[in-house]
Amino acid sequence: QVQVVESGGGSVQAGGSLRLSCAISGNRRDFYYMGWFRQAPGKEREGVATLYTRSGVTHYSDSVKGRFTIFEEYATNILWLHLNSLQPEDTATYYCAASRTPLTGRPLYPALYSNWGQGTQVTVSS
Repeated sequence: QVQVVESGGGSVQAGGSLRLSCAISGNRRDFYYMGWFRQAPGKEREGVATLYTRSGVTHYSDSVKGRFTIFEEYATNILWLHLNSLQPEDTATYYCAASRTPLTGRPLYPALYSNWGQGTQVTVSS
């Protein structure tokens, strides 16, 4: 049974930073993509940042490009998301997920991800 567990999150003022971490159990080679998604109240879940495990290539949504960084710490198999220059519109529940879908042209598409964490709240005040 694969488990996906996020930690981090919290409340910050606009312009601040947060760090989210994600531990995914099981065989890492089973997953082609690992990523971060978010969902704000009343909105659909959207892809924020993903990493292709075979090459390390990353993808970001336009709304976070240049502000967020996704990377995997190989020594501990932890997937990180560093959130910088946070804005109130970044407020959402953030989810970590893993995908068994081979190379795809839509790495930020939530439906391609099969294993999800429980989510962690990020709140940014103005």
